[in-house]
Amino acid sequence: MLVFVRDNNVDHALRALKKKMQREGIFREMKLRRHFEKPSEKRAREMSEAIRRTRKLLRKRLEREGY
Repeated sequence: MLVFVRDNNVDHALRALKKKMQREGIFREMKLRRHFEKPSEKRAREMSEAIRRTRKLLRKRLEREGY
């Protein structure tokens, strides 16, 4: 990941870096890797995330298209 510092503005570059890392999901992955997750727990978590994503998409489609 690459962020340029312009005009010695490190604060702006740091903010841009954090935003990029957030978008890539690095913070979330670090949080998940703090402790070992059993394979069964991982499957259950991924399944619940998939269900949540699907419901969100359906909600947005209903809002946008009406069905």
